[in-house]
Amino acid sequence: MKLIEGFKDFVLRGNVIDLAVAVVIGAAFTGVVTSLVQGLIDPIIAAVGGSANLDGAWVVPLRTLHEGTPQEEVVGIQVGTVMSAVVNFVIVAAVVYFGILTPVNRLLALRKKGEVAAPAAPAEDVLLLTEIRDLLARQAGGTTPPPAARD
Repeated sequence: MKLIEGFKDFVLRGNVIDLAVAVVIGAAFTGVVTSLVQGLIDPIIAAVGGSANLDGAWVVPLRTLHEGTPQEEVVGIQVGTVMSAVVNFVIVAAVVYFGILTPVNRLLALRKKGEVAAPAAPAEDVLLLTEIRDLLARQAGGTTPPPAARD
């Protein structure tokens, strides 16, 4: 039972739930980036480079070691595929940085600026000693400030 309770505490901790939400949003955001690349960037590349997208745009052919390899079969380094992945990454990184990270950091800075540190309350023993001092001063007939309020 202790193992199940520990797992339940772990799953219901705020960080795990935040991570789950981030994964779901990231999966949805992947579709947005893919659509953006296919609908906007690939046509621009097709207009400039002549290829419909980066995936097949640049292939560095390699000589095959097998003598019986048909000529139609191209073996090579897919530079265009790597470039497509880099473009997708740059788009995702830019959106995350400019769309999420920068506004959140600005919001946290504004919150921090608005917060005023509350004065530290005196320790319990200091409060008790102050009360004792005030009581002794009253018994002796002296005048002292009223005792500090205790919570």
